[in-house]
Amino acid sequence: MRFGCCTSMIAPGSDPVGVEAIGTLAELGYDYVELSLAHMAALSDADFQALAARVEGSGLVCEACNNFFPAAVRLTGPEASLPAALDYAARAMERAEGLGARIVVFGSSGAKNVPPGYSREQAWCQISDLLGRLGPMAESRGITIAIEPINRLESNIVNTVAEGLRLMREVGHANIRLLVDFYHLCMESEDPLVLLEAGEGIRHVHLARLEGRGFPTRAEGNFAPFFDALGRTGYGGRCSIEAYTNDFATDARQGLETLRAETGRHTA
Repeated sequence: MRFGCCTSMIAPGSDPVGVEAIGTLAELGYDYVELSLAHMAALSDADFQALAARVEGSGLVCEACNNFFPAAVRLTGPEASLPAALDYAARAMERAEGLGARIVVFGSSGAKNVPPGYSREQAWCQISDLLGRLGPMAESRGITIAIEPINRLESNIVNTVAEGLRLMREVGHANIRLLVDFYHLCMESEDPLVLLEAGEGIRHVHLARLEGRGFPTRAEGNFAPFFDALGRTGYGGRCSIEAYTNDFATDARQGLETLRAETGRHTA
């Protein structure tokens, strides 16, 4: 398994992409970095080229991107525009591809949350239709879009792995797959055995401990059932820490040690 870190949740307001953390991740031995696509898509061409050079110089590759759509690009409700969403997605995925990304995470709760009074069923259809159109676009760039279920305190649609799996199957495209996130799964009190049903549909993993959504440590967090189920699926892809911290260097080191230990015990 390959281990990475999402930098957007540890980045200050002056560095929303989180590029300042890349050097530390490389020094600690992480395999890749996961950067915020919405923030990178908003950069000027010159600023994006500077960021790309910074990433290349670190020795790491941005193999995955989270935060696909910004909240300003409405995906559900009466103000949603499929052409506008597809136009944004094409430009964003071009930048993701340019950095070497193979996974783009579709969580984007701010963009896809169902507006008050709007039909949840219609919103679901809007999301499904969008993903159906995004599948061929992603395939042409060698990218897989991973649906991220987000707990109901942060999102009001696609909250559980079971729902994400249903959406993935409904879309039915090989480049629209599933992400499983330990934190969101715990927040929804979902049984880790649901991962066995998802099986080969799992293409990416996020992890933070439940307490404070912090970096994982072996002293805190019951990861065993999750990694046991993940191991039983035969998953051997990427796992990114997506967590908050007040001491990035220390927590990133302990987090990587924890991932290596847990996956060593439980994965194939």
